[in-house]
Amino acid sequence: MNSTIVEVENVSFAYNGQTVLQDVNLAIAPEDFVAIIGPNGGGKTTLLKLLLGLLKPDTGRIRVLGNSPGEASHHIGYVRQDVHINQRFPITALDVVLMGKLDPRRRWARHTAQDRRDALEALERMEMAPYAKRRIGELSGGQRQRVFIARALVTQPRLLLLDEPTASIDTKGQAEFFHMLKGLNRDVTIMVVSHDLLVISTYVKSVACVNKRLHYHHQAEITGEMMESMYPCTVENVCPVELVAHGLPHRVLQHHED
Repeated sequence: MNSTIVEVENVSFAYNGQTVLQDVNLAIAPEDFVAIIGPNGGGKTTLLKLLLGLLKPDTGRIRVLGNSPGEASHHIGYVRQDVHINQRFPITALDVVLMGKLDPRRRWARHTAQDRRDALEALERMEMAPYAKRRIGELSGGQRQRVFIARALVTQPRLLLLDEPTASIDTKGQAEFFHMLKGLNRDVTIMVVSHDLLVISTYVKSVACVNKRLHYHHQAEITGEMMESMYPCTVENVCPVELVAHGLPHRVLQHHED
């Protein structure tokens, strides 16, 4: 049994000569729940794409469950930030989840009875089974996001990657959403990119701050020191309004201003 789910060693990556990630090191243990925070353009989404094998590092090494990301892809569930489904298209929540069962090797094969049972079970885990036959366009933003996660869960992944999953959910819905993720975390390791720091800090177990370089903190509390290391402004010229916009708790702002 591997003692780590994710191993990133001295990884650097650049787009068109512009460095996005530099000398990144990270080790994630099974059943960790990691919040990935940092400024826009700091490399958060790029890190997820590297873990998925959608991008290849310029230097360094990545292992997921002891294998390359490509070899481990069937153990990874992923929900990207901009999931596009035509809300007018007559597709149900169950149909969306069944998309997770598509196998390129049997592209034209019909879904089996077991596929449907697995899809319904995934919806049940997300408390969305009563909406299985509801058209996706009839669901709220938070409900649709739960369906997309059910689609990622239907293959029973060991690692779940979420990129800004609460972007279309109100504050109350965000708390309910992360509470639900905390329950899933008993069975699956979760890494979630989020700007909702005030909400997410209550639920996660650790924090990875990404701003070209990465700093991993094996603690849930997001401190002023962590923000100072990640955001480009200094303690002297930090803008409290900007930090509030990212959801930073007032107690951390006070520490930051002191």
